[in-house]
Amino acid sequence: MALFTIKSDFSYDVVRKIFEGGMGVVYEAEQHGARNFAKRVAIKIIRPNFASQKMFIENFIGEAKLVADLIHTNIVQTYHLGEANGACFICMELIRGVNLEQFTRQLAEKKRTLPKELAVFITSRVARGLAYAHAKTDKDGKPLGIVHRDVSFKNIMIAFEGDVKLTDFGIAKARGFLTDQEGEVVAGKADYMSPEQANFQVTDKRSDLFSAGVVLSHLLLGRNIFKGTTAEESRQRIINQPIPDFRTLDARIDNELNDILQHCLTRDLKRRYATADELMYDLEYHIYHGGYGPTNETLGKFIRELFDQADSRRVAEDKHSKTAMLEESARLKQRAK
Repeated sequence: MALFTIKSDFSYDVVRKIFEGGMGVVYEAEQHGARNFAKRVAIKIIRPNFASQKMFIENFIGEAKLVADLIHTNIVQTYHLGEANGACFICMELIRGVNLEQFTRQLAEKKRTLPKELAVFITSRVARGLAYAHAKTDKDGKPLGIVHRDVSFKNIMIAFEGDVKLTDFGIAKARGFLTDQEGEVVAGKADYMSPEQANFQVTDKRSDLFSAGVVLSHLLLGRNIFKGTTAEESRQRIINQPIPDFRTLDARIDNELNDILQHCLTRDLKRRYATADELMYDLEYHIYHGGYGPTNETLGKFIRELFDQADSRRVAEDKHSKTAMLEESARLKQRAK
């Protein structure tokens, strides 16, 4: 029983497109409240061609409800699920930065190599976010069984301040929140998914740890060893390609880091990391056992220098990320109920 109810108005001035994905579009918007209150946020909207599909709408709403209670420094925060003109939208934390795909593209264009310590640091922060999500329970203390299932370069953000954020739980598996067709369809990006996903098998949290291993190896090597010319070729590589000794591919990779990669990327679930906490511990021990290692500030300084500026707007408008300034503001209005 609520003590009392507060009803209020919010409106959103949508100012530009941030990212356009296969099923949704993310915009930057200014949220307006009472007495000239304003806050910059991100707005995720379903693509019109999916807006009439019942299961997709249910999963979009399920994603919002699930992530709303995932409050962690390494997960993009969801503020609000709204509806305007019959269409649902999710109001989220706005990240002034880039995803790992944009980040590594810039490294390649500038012929820069990501320091090994920063590659490990970024992955350790992803592991922190996963550890929190995997352990999340409902209000009665029952595990939600969250599996992200799409830990990949496009879904990992780096803010210009150096914060690493996991985003897009749109195909996550969680008890009671999203419609699941696991075993019938393949969910996730082919070159980052686990062998279980690629084989149409039921997944658990260890699936995300394989994907985290792919992210780490990609950051270290500057390429994804599983990426083929087609999604099917990538899927087959995930299933069948021998896992290399990474020490032979990059002289910076020592025995300890190679062991971490092997522990992530083994196809034997009994030998893979059992929890994200275990992975996080090994990654952080690797970079901090000497007494000093990278921080958010270290990563922030590196990424700002990489993009020659501290202003995130230049990156967000990069033509490669399909962003573009909108010619006019569009206003979404909704009334909280």
